[in-house]
Amino acid sequence: MSRKITFLTLLLWLMTVTFPVIAQQKADTTYTFRFVPQKDMFYVPWNGNDTELVRLLECVEKNKATILDGKLPLLVDGYCNSLGSEAENLATAKIRANRVKSELIIRAEIKEENFITRNHVTEGDFVTVRLTIPAKETAATDAEAEARRKAEAERLAAEKRAEQERLAAEKAEAEKAAQQNTLTDTPSETKITNDYHLSLRANLLRWATLTPDLGLEWRICPSWGIAVNGSWTSWTWSDKDHRYALWEVAPEVRYYMGEKKAWYLGAMFKAGQFNYKLSETGKQGDLMGGGITAGYQLRLNKALDLDFNLGLGYLNADFEKYEVIDGVRVRRGNETKDWWGPINAGVTLVWKLF
Repeated sequence: MSRKITFLTLLLWLMTVTFPVIAQQKADTTYTFRFVPQKDMFYVPWNGNDTELVRLLECVEKNKATILDGKLPLLVDGYCNSLGSEAENLATAKIRANRVKSELIIRAEIKEENFITRNHVTEGDFVTVRLTIPAKETAATDAEAEARRKAEAERLAAEKRAEQERLAAEKAEAEKAAQQNTLTDTPSETKITNDYHLSLRANLLRWATLTPDLGLEWRICPSWGIAVNGSWTSWTWSDKDHRYALWEVAPEVRYYMGEKKAWYLGAMFKAGQFNYKLSETGKQGDLMGGGITAGYQLRLNKALDLDFNLGLGYLNADFEKYEVIDGVRVRRGNETKDWWGPINAGVTLVWKLF
């Protein structure tokens, strides 16, 4: 009998010592919501999510006042490890956590500031919501509770500051990238496009002398192009006593050099006919020749370039001389001339058709 009394006394003493300690501990309640691998959509009636959501809403309703006061935050952890890269997993985990929070905000009428969110790229494809619910405290004082509340508030503020700094850094990086893209689009910095294209050409120097000039260039590849330009004009004045007429065709093969493919060397062939009478004696005949060309293309925008070029080589002109007497053209002999030197010059506007 004395042993039983001693045992009961010891048991009562242990219960007296243990229960207050247990009463001061906090119970973590965790709710898990499953997601389809590689997806971020929150399917409520799938894989037990509806049951977990009902349990969580009941718990939130019981502690709603404490939650809204900021004393009992909901700890939300998003997980994803089914995608190819860490950045994709982290972004998907964040979206999943936000979808669960949105469901709680709508159904339980709580706010974003009542959550503490963390995202992870390990463990699986799910989101957990955890509440650390305090039991009835028999030993904790009001001062201890206030200290815990302040510590939790400071921690929340620190997390918000960290999130704001991260967002500011991402914004600065995006602005820097946008500025670099803008600079890249300027004519002085942009590389000449290497896409194959067909271009329409017009030599502005020829047009300035009232000689219409048009041409085409086909860029076979970034380094090689085939161009052909043609000119034609026919003018008379002083009762047909003066004449300026010609036509020319000048095919050319070009090789573009350098990183920007702006400088080029080429080989040109030129053929045509002319009829000049700017004084008493006129000259009418054929010309033919060719040579090497060199130039530089300045990019104006995505569709327009300005082509500066010069050609050096040989021309042969075989012509007859004539005079006009009483409206009748009188032949005064034939002549042939050879020319070595500049055979072509241009400031050509280039329009890239495609």
